[in-house]
Amino acid sequence: EEIVAHSSNVSSVVLGKGSGRMLATGGDDCRVNIWSVSKPNCIMSLTGHTTPIESLQVNPNEKLIVAGSRSGSIRVWDLEAAKVLRTLPGHKANICSLHFHPFGSFVASGSLDTNIKLWDVRRKGCIFTFKGHTEAVRCLRFSPDGKWVASAADDHTVKLWDLTAGKLMFEFTGHTGPVNVVEFHPNEYLLASGSSDRTVRFWDLEKFQVVSCIEEEATPVRCVLFNPDGCCLYSGFQDSLRVYGWEPERCFDVVLVNWGKVADLSISNNQLIGVSFAQSTVSSFVVDLSRVPKSDSVPHGLIRDDQPLVPPTPTGSSLRRIYDRPSTSCSKPQSRVKHNSESERHSPSSEDDRDEKESKAEIQNQEDYKEIFQPKNAICRTPPRNEPFPAPPEDEPGTAKEAVKPSQAADVQTALPKQELVCTVICESLFLLPLPPIASSTSLTRTEPSVIPAARNEPIGLKASDFLPAVKNQSQTELVDEEAMSQIRKGHETMCVVLTSRHKNLDAVRAVWSISDIKARHNSLDSAVAINDLSVVVDLLNIVNQKPSLWKLDLCTIVLPQIEKLLQSKYESYVQTGCTSLKLILQRFLPLITDILAAPPSVGVDISREERLHKCKLCYKQLKNISNVVKNKSGLSGRHGSAFRELLLLMAVLD
Repeated sequence: EEIVAHSSNVSSVVLGKGSGRMLATGGDDCRVNIWSVSKPNCIMSLTGHTTPIESLQVNPNEKLIVAGSRSGSIRVWDLEAAKVLRTLPGHKANICSLHFHPFGSFVASGSLDTNIKLWDVRRKGCIFTFKGHTEAVRCLRFSPDGKWVASAADDHTVKLWDLTAGKLMFEFTGHTGPVNVVEFHPNEYLLASGSSDRTVRFWDLEKFQVVSCIEEEATPVRCVLFNPDGCCLYSGFQDSLRVYGWEPERCFDVVLVNWGKVADLSISNNQLIGVSFAQSTVSSFVVDLSRVPKSDSVPHGLIRDDQPLVPPTPTGSSLRRIYDRPSTSCSKPQSRVKHNSESERHSPSSEDDRDEKESKAEIQNQEDYKEIFQPKNAICRTPPRNEPFPAPPEDEPGTAKEAVKPSQAADVQTALPKQELVCTVICESLFLLPLPPIASSTSLTRTEPSVIPAARNEPIGLKASDFLPAVKNQSQTELVDEEAMSQIRKGHETMCVVLTSRHKNLDAVRAVWSISDIKARHNSLDSAVAINDLSVVVDLLNIVNQKPSLWKLDLCTIVLPQIEKLLQSKYESYVQTGCTSLKLILQRFLPLITDILAAPPSVGVDISREERLHKCKLCYKQLKNISNVVKNKSGLSGRHGSAFRELLLLMAVLD
């Protein structure tokens, strides 16, 4: 996908590493623009810098963004509040690199002035300045435990700095050209660096020596990224992606990608996303990692997918320590902080206030901005391995709470232990089945309510008088327990058959679900629909609704026809479940569906895009059908009418 990102040349791009879907671009027009990788329209434009943007970085939770300019000034923006948070002056030349601390509110900056500065965003000041490089600092990375920072520079060196001691730990030499990028292994004491000398080097952070060096490339190394489980390293080159192992050094795969000079990489949903820029355009590319081999055998000293993360035993040279991730951020000796901060800290002044007043956040797309930042929705992710059938309500508590609010049954589920969750969901809806006809002692006709409430004190469609002997004089009636029980037992066997069949259906669906595969979730819904029993579909949706991350576009195409039936059901709990599912789909997928349908046709053949377009067309057609049902029911009174009116507002874009 290609977008025109700025009115002038693009000078910097970065991907959010939390979701992999957030893109920030900086240009010679002195603006920072925020995008969603899957959408062609700018979400927000940040102004305030007076010189071109040279470097960008997004914090881990994607709520803050920091931008450094050619003049050496740094601005930190709060994306949720849509305003500038801090202006950090101090560098004397271009800002070449930035990075957020993994835990605390700290930012590291590297400059053409050869200095590295550590900033406290909360206190609006420089905590420490690291000096040692002799040329521009091109890349900075904090270690996963937040105790170190690694720097790469044009002076051909990689330096490792101790934040607690405030000094240089080690200088790695060996590259023969400017070092463009460094990256810490997510678990082990290992550092990777890529250089313009066309080599990738791996450094042991315990022994402070080179582990291996890969020298076969023909173009400079532009960016590197470890796989989240640490099994391999992805390296971005001119028009190619290479997958490396380091003990021994080897290349697992080469993927040709026409991305030119790739600028940044990120991983989301087992897909690698790469971005590059040329003049005023930014292009994004996706590589399916499920088709990319990550090893030719199980390498020594690496963490395997199917094994728990445990510290390796130090028996071989290839086994390294893993990081301890403290719950608090690193702290510095008070005397050192005081000594440096007094000379570096910039006290607030009228000039700073004027700068911050001149900085603005122009929201270009209000709908996308609210969807992403107010509140910030979770991006769809692949569920973790070996996940049990009932999605635990603790996962994504904020979203789950909102999703299950209309349902009284769900309120009970959240307070129950995990092992009772499925039983509660099943039992709640078991007794919503229309009961079989039972022999009655009276021929009086009964009128059943149009909507059967979910909360009640007696079975629907039954009256106690139906099970008692008919008498002419009520005053002479003496109730006999045996006679009453004999009448009640008449329908017992029939009801047992209904419940046994229901139980078998749920077992069949659960057996498919239990397979540790994302496709199994779709197959389980397929099987639930094939059973042609709405009560089974309701049970399954009550679970899926509590974990919105399970929702995918494929799931929507399966569920939407069933939701149309649920919304027209006479059972209140069925309607509640249908409304909850439809609301989740509208909030998470309707903007995506409308954007894809409105996008111009692509040039050439893109099979995945065509499949996605087909699914979006199918969902759009189904939503149009459902909108008619919602319109008809929006005039109802009570909470049902309120729920349908809320859905009608969400579906307004369909008209």
